[in-house]
Amino acid sequence: MSIRKSFQKWQSYSRTVRELNSLDSRSLNDLGINRGDIDRIARESANSI
Repeated sequence: MSIRKSFQKWQSYSRTVRELNSLDSRSLNDLGINRGDIDRIARESANSI
């Protein structure tokens, strides 16, 4: 994997974690997400790049 691709994945992961962590618990619940799921969701999002 190229350095550029790795960096893009890291950026995507970081952005997703930051955005989901900024939501309150009620908003996350409305989306069907538990706080414990954020890391997994961010990894899945980054791997889809």
